[in-house]
Amino acid sequence: MFVITPCAAGCGRPAVDGSALCAAHLVNPLEEGKRAGDNILRQKMIRDLNAQGLQFNGVDFSGRNFCGCGFGGALFSGCKFSSCSMQQVFFDFAVFISCDFLEVDFRYLSFAGSEITGCKFDGSELMDINFSGSKISDTLFNNNDLYNSRFIASAVSNTSFINCNLKTVNFSKYIGENVVFKSSNTAEAVFEMEELG
Repeated sequence: MFVITPCAAGCGRPAVDGSALCAAHLVNPLEEGKRAGDNILRQKMIRDLNAQGLQFNGVDFSGRNFCGCGFGGALFSGCKFSSCSMQQVFFDFAVFISCDFLEVDFRYLSFAGSEITGCKFDGSELMDINFSGSKISDTLFNNNDLYNSRFIASAVSNTSFINCNLKTVNFSKYIGENVVFKSSNTAEAVFEMEELG
């Protein structure tokens, strides 16, 4: 798991890898995001990376394997994660705009409190993923295995879960507007806390 080194500015936030400062104290967080993205692209396996709060624009992360990394509060715009594998990666309170997650294998990730807009999660394994408290709009979750994932208290709009495995997926207290579950096993999902017995 990534090591948290406190920001040298004394704010208590974690410093990003390769810097003594957190993203909030960097002179140019966008440039630092480009540097981090370039470093990621030089590797196939990325372990223990701390890139919290950085900005990634148009980076193609496709085919990479990530393990034990932290991207909390980061911004991803127009990025591609196709055919990626990830385990124990944290995207808490991150923002994703128009990103592609096609045919990925994600396990034990957290997108808690994140904002996901105009993204595609298609043909993927998304098992034990925490989307709780997230805001998801105009996004496709089609042909996915979402086994044991959580959307607790999330706000989901204009989004489809077509032909998905929703076994033990928890949608308790979620707010949905124009959400499509066509050909998905919704009877095996949890929509009310009382069902957890």
